[in-house]
Amino acid sequence: MTRLFIRVPIGDGAFGPGKARLLELIEEKGSIRAAASAMKVSYRRAWLMLKDTEKVFGAPVLETRRGGAHGGGTALNRLGLGIVRHYRALESHAALATRGDIAALEKLKK
Repeated sequence: MTRLFIRVPIGDGAFGPGKARLLELIEEKGSIRAAASAMKVSYRRAWLMLKDTEKVFGAPVLETRRGGAHGGGTALNRLGLGIVRHYRALESHAALATRGDIAALEKLKK
């Protein structure tokens, strides 16, 4: 299946599907390590992706929770949630706008 992948240049960096998925998995799993494992990347790679995202947007995208009855963990802060929401909306709008051309490209495939 042919899919559209969007990488958005922002300042000196960029934000794309890999970083968006990492943020979604951190929110879902409550940990950078668990998100990295789910993506089959090293913790270091996930950490570098996060640091790059924070550099691009100029602020932290995570909040940490101390241990306790629920064991603590990591979640997206307001900025992180907004980044994912807007990126996925952009991706959805672009997919709708280009669906005819993507279908045409798919038909040209041998």
